[in-house]
Order: sequence, then structure tokens, then C-alpha cells
Amino acid sequence: MANAALTANALRPVPGMPMSVPTFLSGWLTTELAPQLLAATAADAAVHVARHGVRSRGDAVGLAAAGASIAGLAAVIATGRGARAEVESALESALGPDYRSVGGAARPVPQTPWRQLAFPFRMRRDDVVRVKNLDYAPGGRRFRIDIYHRRDTPANAPVLLQIHGGGWVIGTKDHQGIPLMLEMASRGWVCAAINYPLSPKAVWPEHLIAIKRAVSWLRGNVARFGGDPDFIAVTGGSAGGHLAAMLALTGGDAGLQPGFEDADTSVQACAPHYGVYDFAGETGIKATRQRVESALSPMVLGKKAQFPRDYLAASPRAHLREDAPPFFVVHGTSDSFIPVAEAREFVDRLREVSANPVAYAELRGAQHAFDIFPSIRSFRVAQGVADFLDWAHARRLSAGVPGHAGTRAGAADTVDADDVDEEGTG
Repeated sequence: MANAALTANALRPVPGMPMSVPTFLSGWLTTELAPQLLAATAADAAVHVARHGVRSRGDAVGLAAAGASIAGLAAVIATGRGARAEVESALESALGPDYRSVGGAARPVPQTPWRQLAFPFRMRRDDVVRVKNLDYAPGGRRFRIDIYHRRDTPANAPVLLQIHGGGWVIGTKDHQGIPLMLEMASRGWVCAAINYPLSPKAVWPEHLIAIKRAVSWLRGNVARFGGDPDFIAVTGGSAGGHLAAMLALTGGDAGLQPGFEDADTSVQACAPHYGVYDFAGETGIKATRQRVESALSPMVLGKKAQFPRDYLAASPRAHLREDAPPFFVVHGTSDSFIPVAEAREFVDRLREVSANPVAYAELRGAQHAFDIFPSIRSFRVAQGVADFLDWAHARRLSAGVPGHAGTRAGAADTVDADDVDEEGTG
């Protein structure tokens, strides 16, 4: 019966506060682990029938609930498989049907790695190395960065910066974005995952300032790992999606770079996942307004924050600009924390302003944080985001923008890191 209730919540989650946390936790795991749960439910029902038969009304009710769960989980799996078409449609609509061939030969559509999906929490690739815990600024562990790169990465590889989520109050670089970074590193990119100061100790814009320091550090140091400092893309989920969008929309803002005003902290592409885009409640969306009015806002902005001035200063929606880099916004229709309507509205407004493409994939049935570990859906989304980032890089190269001449040294020998993970473990 409990499994049937979890499946029902995955198919049609309870909306809004105060149920957002339990709805998310149950819906997220059920949705992304649906194949494993379906197999376990079917096996459990089969074993029960083989051992005990159907002797009572309780047995019949239990088997009926198991059957309903199996049918519901099959529907969840089918919805997850639809992410491939949803992502591809979003990219073709924004970038053109031939986007895969920009800058060179067409890239093949990858096959589903069923073995990897069968063991979703074993996130590693043998061809990817991770260098851990480099200091990108003074201040200890909240100012550290990990570098992921392929063992044979050539010089001048494009760079992807991953920003973790956690509501600006929790989270680390070790727990989010790993499937995408492993995919990008395997494709020849250099990836970087960072920590940043958290609230309530840190008050906005300290989070964003730290991230800009990390970008500045990358521009001065990533060539040692084979990265091209002239091409840095950014991604992140939830609070990380908010910070990724803010980074992309505030390049050159000296007020957000105290002490390093002249540093180039621009990024060349942005792929935020289930991010916060309206920090001030301008859209009037009920769930957004509830978040703005909650205790979280003064925790992040500080108790002395003035509404709406300080709230708008932290809102990507208030920083739209014509020269924004290409965006690929990804959001799920079943997100319990950040309403999908907020992402839709942000995309519509950004498209009105930006001179660059803005792709938007709305994932039917996807919960918040759907991409934390490999699943049928998250694999397809990671491949699509990777194709978008490859397109953005190829487009820049085909436009004749020069790269940075760097040389690749052995990562473990050229930096002072706490640890080098030779297996690329997540």
C-alpha cells in the first residue's frame, strides 16, 4: 500500500507548501528509481504468491495494490523516457534542426547505458580523473574547487563550471552535477565543481562574489589542466541554477567583484536546472510568492534586506540583458519547490531581450533534483545539455573567436591538492 501511495505521488505530486518537502523526497526517489522499484515490487508480489498463494482478502488487496504500483511505475518510466524527445525538441527549436553539425561533423545520438543505470549510485568513469580540494580563494573548505578532466585531454579544452544547490544554506561540490561533469569530461571538456560560502553566515551577494572569484581563478589556472580560459560555461541546479543564471547575467558588474573589479568573470554559455529566477515575487506566481515571504529570504539576503530593492538585486529576472550568453533552461513540471511557471516566465522574458538563443526543456513528470544520480531521464537530459554545450563551443570557434594557447601538464603533479581521484569517483 505504501508503494502504491509513493507511486501515486510520483505521478501526481501534492502541490505547494507545507507538503513540498515530503512530496519532493518521496516523489524524487520514486520517479528516478522507478525501474528498480518496479522490479522489486514485481519480485515481491511473485514471491508472496509462490509461498502463500492468495488466501485472504488482505492478500487480494495487497496484490491489487502491487499491480496498481507496477502499472503506475511503468507510466513513470515511460514519462522519463520521453525526456529524450523533450530535450531534442527544445534544442532543435532554439538552435535549429542541424545544430549537431555546427563546427564540424555531426555528433551521433548515444545509446542508453543500461549497465550504468542499473547501479545509479556508482558514479565514476575510468577515463576521467578528478583533482580535489584546490583553493580558489582564501577562506578554507568553502572556497575550494575540484577539477575533472579526461586522462588524455588535449590543450584548449572548453570548461564547464558546476555550482551546487541546497537552498543557499547547505550542500557541497561533492554531491551534485556529477553525471553531467563525468559526461562532459569524457567528451574532452575540463569541468570544475566549487564550494561557496553558505547562509545564514554568508549574506547576499557573498555567494555570487565567491563564484566570480572562482571564475577568475579558472581563467588564471585552468590551462594547467588542459582547459581554455577563453571558454567557460556554467551550470547548476536549484540554488546553483539561480547562481549560474546570476553569474551569466552579471558579467562585468564591478559592484559584484570587490577587489578584483577588472577580472573577466563572463561566461560563454549557461545551462541552469530547476533554478530560482524570481527572487522578488514579481511574477505573482503563488508558490513563488510563498517562497519570497518565507524565512528563507531574510536568511539569504540578511535581516536588514529591504524589499524590493535587495530582493531584485538577487533576482535573475531583474538582470536580463541583450548580450546574455546562450541559455539552456531545464525544469520539471512536477517540481515541488520551484514552480515550473517561474521557469517559463523567465525564458519568455529572456527571449524578448537576449540576442543569443534561449533553449527551454520542460520535462513532464520531473521532480526537483532529478539529475542528482543517473536515471533514464537524467541520462537523456545530461546528453542534451552536453550537446548544447558542444554546440555553444563549436559556434564560438566557427565564428573565429581565438582560443587560449595553453599547455597541459599532469594534474596531480602541477597543483597542491588534498587528493587526486584517479577513478573519477563522484
